[in-house]
Amino acid sequence: MKIRVRIIWLLSTTFAVLVLIFSAFVYVLSSNYVFNDFYDRLKTRTNTTIRIELDHRGDKEFVKQFKQEYLEKLPEERSTVVELDERRMPILNTKHAREDSNFIHRVVEHKYNQERKGNLLKYGKLYVSKQGKSYVVYTSAKNMYYTKYKNYLGGLLVSMFFSAVFLIIMVSLWLSKRLIKPITDLSTSVHTIGTENLNFRIENKQEGDELGELIQTINNMLDRLETSFETQNNFISNASHELNTPLTSIIGQADLMLSKERSTEDYKTALSHILEQAEKLNKKTKALLFLAQTGFDGKKMTIENLRVDELIFETIETVNRIIPGNKIRFDFGCLPENLDALEVKGNSQLLQLALSNILLNATKYSENQEVRIYLTHTKEHISIHVQDLGIGIPLQDLSHIYDPFFRASNTTSFEGYGIGLPLTRNIMRQHKGKIIVHSEEEKGTLVSLVIPYKT
Repeated sequence: MKIRVRIIWLLSTTFAVLVLIFSAFVYVLSSNYVFNDFYDRLKTRTNTTIRIELDHRGDKEFVKQFKQEYLEKLPEERSTVVELDERRMPILNTKHAREDSNFIHRVVEHKYNQERKGNLLKYGKLYVSKQGKSYVVYTSAKNMYYTKYKNYLGGLLVSMFFSAVFLIIMVSLWLSKRLIKPITDLSTSVHTIGTENLNFRIENKQEGDELGELIQTINNMLDRLETSFETQNNFISNASHELNTPLTSIIGQADLMLSKERSTEDYKTALSHILEQAEKLNKKTKALLFLAQTGFDGKKMTIENLRVDELIFETIETVNRIIPGNKIRFDFGCLPENLDALEVKGNSQLLQLALSNILLNATKYSENQEVRIYLTHTKEHISIHVQDLGIGIPLQDLSHIYDPFFRASNTTSFEGYGIGLPLTRNIMRQHKGKIIVHSEEEKGTLVSLVIPYKT
């Protein structure tokens, strides 16, 4: 069942049931009111009969005249006065009194009573005169108004019910069309998206509601997909070039040596060149494999408690062995007063690898100028900042620094494979952290590794 049909069905059914319940409620209350009103009329006539027949005050004639002039005679109206003996037993000396004996006894027992048999209603009360005599006075009449009122009210409510149902269906159709239209437009827009137009974004006219959030989520997903496709395309292009270059050199050198007889020295020179290119190819392949492995969030890694300052000192020692005489300086003045703020959870080897990549890049691209390391922290995370005064990254290259094998346009004179930053970003993602790079060409680069306290 389509959502539009479901909306129409749910709205129509819900409101129809509510209207039906309301109509039944009105019908029952109105019916009760009609009967209570008729009993009030009978009570008035019973009291009037008492004043006329039994009460010997001077206004007796006035009451009788008032009854005739102002009290409308009810259908089959009959007022009856039954005298009681000393034991308060009714003296049933008329046919009507004998037929109503049960009703009369209930009046004597309860001092008043009312009864309904079909449309015939009765109201009676016990009256004690000034002389001490007791009487049961009651009035009966047929409530023909109820039958007419019931038919009129029933017809009116039925007509209103069907009119309301029709109106509800029309409103449901209109509402469903209004509610479903954004979803239909969204579906149409999504169907137009393909690999050739991942730059397309859905126009969000529903900002502030759940559908707007869904559209925003889809647009965010498209951002990630577009980035992934571009990264994949760049990766394939760069990887094929980076791997093809040493392979071409190896094959060319081997073909050259095999084309004719060579001296022992020529063979040694060729083998040395082939070995050099093979080692480069091996390094690139291992780097590529490790980059792919760290790209999976589901990859299992050992998590342990570690201190960020110790991590920094161990990484600096590693870099000292690789680049002796470097000028990496740790700012001890940035250490927090509460040393507990230095404790995080993570994988020590992976975090050392991420930080060493940043330190090696900072030292290399600043041509061994001073590199400063300092810390900042908040309640949620601690950040390691690495500031250098090197060549910086051109503005147009900043958006591609995480593409595997990509190297900035001003790094041609420096050796490297373009794996360090993508690898570091993957490691930070595994720790639910992030890497932030601020750089200006010829002025230096600031790289921040943000490590959350809770991974």
